[in-house]
Amino acid sequence: MSEKPSVLFVCVHNAGRSQMAAAWLTHLAGDRVEVRSAGSAPAGSVNPAAVEAMREVGIDMSAQTPKILTIDAVRASDVCVTMGCGDTCPVFPGKRYLDWKLEDPAGQGVEAVRPIRDEIKGLVEGLIAEIARS
Repeated sequence: MSEKPSVLFVCVHNAGRSQMAAAWLTHLAGDRVEVRSAGSAPAGSVNPAAVEAMREVGIDMSAQTPKILTIDAVRASDVCVTMGCGDTCPVFPGKRYLDWKLEDPAGQGVEAVRPIRDEIKGLVEGLIAEIARS
C-alpha cells in the first residue's frame, strides 16, 4: 500500500504565498497529493488580493483561513516548502525541505499579486512532476 505524498507550504502569515501554493497544488494534483499550509504567526485572514488573483484563474480559496504551524504538521509531511520568508521549520530526518524565494504579496493589490501567483503555479507544476517521479 503506498500512501499518497504530502506537502506542507509554510510562510509567516499563511495568508498569501502558502495559501496560493496550497490552492494550486490541490487544483493541479487533485487527490493525488495531501496538501497543508501553515504559518509561524498566522494572519487573521487570507490576503484578499491573493483570493482575487486566484479567483481570476478559476480557483476559489475564499473559505481558507490562516493556520498555525505545528510540529505535527511538519512530521506528517513528506515535503516542506518555505516561501522565502526566513521561517524556521522544525527539521526531521527523512523529510525534504525546499525554499521558494517569492515576493511577499502582503499589502499589495491584485496587479502585483498576479505575477507571484503565476510564479507559484510554475513551481507547483515542477513539484508535482518531481513527486510523480519519486
